[in-house]
Amino acid sequence: MARRDYYEVLGVSRDVGDAELKKAYRAKAMADHPDRNPDDPAAEERFKEASEAYAVLSDPTKRQAYDRFGHAGVGAGGPGGGGFQDSGDLGNFSDLFSDLFGDIFGGGGGGQRRGRGQRGADLRYSLTIELADVVEGTEAQIKIPKMRPCESCSGSGAEAGTQPETCPSCNGSGQVILQQGFFRISRPCEGCGGAGEIIQHRCRDCRGTGRIEAEQTISVNVPPGVDEGTRLRLNGEGQAGISGGPPGDLYVVISLKPDERFERDGANLHCAAPVSFPQAALGAEIEVDTLDGKAKLKIPAGTQSGKVLRMRGKGVSTLRSSGRGDQLVHVYVEVPTRLNTRQRELLEELAEESGGLSAPASRGFLDKLRDIFE
Repeated sequence: MARRDYYEVLGVSRDVGDAELKKAYRAKAMADHPDRNPDDPAAEERFKEASEAYAVLSDPTKRQAYDRFGHAGVGAGGPGGGGFQDSGDLGNFSDLFSDLFGDIFGGGGGGQRRGRGQRGADLRYSLTIELADVVEGTEAQIKIPKMRPCESCSGSGAEAGTQPETCPSCNGSGQVILQQGFFRISRPCEGCGGAGEIIQHRCRDCRGTGRIEAEQTISVNVPPGVDEGTRLRLNGEGQAGISGGPPGDLYVVISLKPDERFERDGANLHCAAPVSFPQAALGAEIEVDTLDGKAKLKIPAGTQSGKVLRMRGKGVSTLRSSGRGDQLVHVYVEVPTRLNTRQRELLEELAEESGGLSAPASRGFLDKLRDIFE
């Protein structure tokens, strides 16, 4: 039977790149692998054909020879030399499959990867800060209980003066490779539990784990502009690694303490400022709270209840900007609940001069303020 074109076998074009070539072969090999098709005798031939095609096309020298001379260029005695033969030898097919699929089935280099040194777990800590800390940032000291390397054994788990011994069952790899047909399957070594080493004399302080639990104080630098739910990562401040492995990370989640004076809207702050009727009508200068302390605010004459006045640069910072937002002051006019005789007379005179009292606003200030945050 005539041999099919290698590009046709893998279903790729003649100008295919390395990445697409590898992807096409993986898909073809997975679909036609004999162990996945026990009831299809032709699957093994298709698998061999795809592996042969990939072995040639993935090698620049062989591919060039194949493009010029076809199958003769990569066969025995051809310019490409030493290609795949029709002898049925599958050894090199197994190597190819292990190389491409070892990361999926745990095969690969067998015996070179060590099982010791597992990474420590990540930790999470909730940190509550004041709204004022968002402006300039802050540095917080937190205490957390966590696993740290044992000082007595320096994290090895072995008693002082001794060392862990290489596991004889897996030669220190932590894995046992089982090969069946074309598959290489990796399993944790039962002799050492996947550690790759055996501790004959365990450390008395950590009982061979290489870690002990202790409370640790950690400094957290909170940058300006954080918001509710901002997550800060502190590399290496998580749980200590197992058997000398690297530590995990600490994630600090920010929570903002409520401030009754302000409502935050991104970089801006909203607040309310009560004024008297004379102040609103005649104009005045009042003091309002800001994150920087008390500040003067000018109330223009004729200010209506619900008017919003802007104080630039009195808001908070953001993580994406070095500047600050604004503070938006919602002015509302306070109506006195008790009037003495003279005050009533003056208001009645004002009402007569004004042609009667004005109708109240259809919507109150609080309703307008509520709409802003809904």
